[in-house]
Amino acid sequence: MHKTFFYLIFLFGIFSYHSAQSYKGLERPKLVVGIIIDQMRYDFLYRYWGRYQDNGGFKRLITQGYSCENTHYNYVPTYTAPGHTAIYTGAPPMYSGIVANDWYQRDIKRKIYCTEDTTVTGIGPNSGFAGKQSPKNMLCTTISDQIKLSNEHKSKVIGIALKDRGAILAAGHTADAAYWFDNVTGNWISSTYYLQELPTWVKQFNDQKIPDKMMKEIWNTLYPIDTYIMSAKDAGEYEMGVKCENKNTFPHNFSSTNECKDYKAILHAPAGNELTKLFAIAAIENEKLGKGIYTDMLTISFSSTDYVGHYFGPNSVEAEDTYLRLDKQLAELLDALDKNVGKGQYLLFLTADHGAVYNPNYLQQHKIPALLFDTKNLVEQVNQKLSQRYGEGKWVLKYINQQVYLNEMLIQDKKLNLSEIEAETVQIVLTLKGVMHAISRTDLLTKSYVQKPFNMVQLGFNFERSGNVAVLYHPNWFDDEHELTATHGSHYSYDTHVPLLWYGWKIPQGKTYTRVEITDIASTLASLLRIEQPNACIGNPITDLMSSIKF
Repeated sequence: MHKTFFYLIFLFGIFSYHSAQSYKGLERPKLVVGIIIDQMRYDFLYRYWGRYQDNGGFKRLITQGYSCENTHYNYVPTYTAPGHTAIYTGAPPMYSGIVANDWYQRDIKRKIYCTEDTTVTGIGPNSGFAGKQSPKNMLCTTISDQIKLSNEHKSKVIGIALKDRGAILAAGHTADAAYWFDNVTGNWISSTYYLQELPTWVKQFNDQKIPDKMMKEIWNTLYPIDTYIMSAKDAGEYEMGVKCENKNTFPHNFSSTNECKDYKAILHAPAGNELTKLFAIAAIENEKLGKGIYTDMLTISFSSTDYVGHYFGPNSVEAEDTYLRLDKQLAELLDALDKNVGKGQYLLFLTADHGAVYNPNYLQQHKIPALLFDTKNLVEQVNQKLSQRYGEGKWVLKYINQQVYLNEMLIQDKKLNLSEIEAETVQIVLTLKGVMHAISRTDLLTKSYVQKPFNMVQLGFNFERSGNVAVLYHPNWFDDEHELTATHGSHYSYDTHVPLLWYGWKIPQGKTYTRVEITDIASTLASLLRIEQPNACIGNPITDLMSSIKF
């Protein structure tokens, strides 16, 4: 018995050795790190360049890495969920099914959230509905799924973000874990889709109660406020600010009012990015990422930049201060990767899920055309005009994501032609102020568009989940239903143009100004790792980058 046992152990060791040697036959990085800065416009790389530290994050990535300076989204709408999905799948919403952060689901007659999953349970202290999340609504594989499939799931994949969708959609279907922040309890949580209980290190991290300490801290500027000359004055004229604080200028003290009852305020400040950085470093250390034979993957999304941008605006002192602090946070993350994985042993890329537009009132003040679009009036006009011609009825079920969802049951009951009703809705919408164009679902399904922005609408359209009519506004217009200082979602450059930086393993120093599309990232990663592309990827390897790498 003993001889047989030791013989089996010996054979297993031989098999493992040869398996490892076989995998080592090709050079690969020990760890792939994907970083998404939520709502980071391309110009933020250089707007604050003079204030970024020489040994900080952004300058290190640019001066020692490779920058794709002309990277754009190739579909609309440009939101967080489809953005994270497109980066890691190489697939636009047409194929991924993630058409927005939430959308109207006709079969269940309600709005559905991109990662909601009532079949799973939250893992974490009193996580409740916040934990009922998974990637099941994403219809295709991610690059992390392909890494897993390439070696029979021997790699480790972890996804981290304050936002559930930022962690889940990036990490993919086969991830070992995805963690997101529950702003009600102040804990990092997950779901039974991944785990049955939180690992000990996550419990220990939560036990430190770092968010409690952060809620008591006052957010003041990193440097004297009069030195923030690349931002508008901290007057707050067009800034909403964090609602619970009832204040939109520095200093920000979220513990000064009883209205900030939970930890949501942390999301709207650099503290949220700090919390993300600390948790990511804890994951690197405790999960021993990059320490095994096979390439691991860590996806990190810094979400607070999005909240700050929405509530204070992209030209606010708050935004500038958040990016100056993020520069330091990225530097600390890079130092931790160098220490734990090894400099040059990990492959890292940094990009954004979308950009942002300035506040319309601010633009008007500077003689630039901009307005809010009257969404209620659109619904009223379509209902009124269709009722006048075809009889009374609720013709519009929902207007969301700049798409009209028509009442198809009503149209069927009245024995009307759906395509004709869609076409008539297009004509009604085109009469409204602020509308540049409108496209029907029938046209999106039957025609092949090659010209922008119509091809962007088509790539962002999914038959089962998108509306009957897509609406495109004039530049600098956005929906009035968003009670925000600034927002995003359009096909214009302020929403589509984002940074894309490559750093680390095999990456040379350089830049390219050749146009790169966001769906090219997953294809490029697959080529660098010599594995299969995600199954719905439409991107191409970035030629300028690949041709400069020596394998």
